[in-house]
Amino acid sequence: MARNGSGDGLSADAVEGLLAYAATQRRFGGRAVRNVERAIAGARGLAARDPVAHTGLLVRALREGARLRLARGDPARALPMAEESLGLARGLGGAPLAMTLHCVADVLTALHRKDEALNLLREADKQ
Repeated sequence: MARNGSGDGLSADAVEGLLAYAATQRRFGGRAVRNVERAIAGARGLAARDPVAHTGLLVRALREGARLRLARGDPARALPMAEESLGLARGLGGAPLAMTLHCVADVLTALHRKDEALNLLREADKQ
């Protein structure tokens, strides 16, 4: 595991662990954000080396990052992560896409972009 904070060299299991740990730390804020950021960096490295095997993990890490930012009342910072996750999830389809569509819709709703959110929810219902 990398010690420089870049996330380089993290295994998929380590990324999964960081995501799970961050989910338990939401009330601690900063720690959860740091762990999700490390998970995203690690998932990016894995997906760059093997997109077929690890794009789904990157989608989940980005989605968790967006949800965490949203839970902390920062939908503007959540949106880029949610949108990137959606772009990747479109290539996966199925449940990852449906879950990500809901995540982006939640972020858009928080940004008072309800018409766009509704369109995404309709798309999610078709998955």
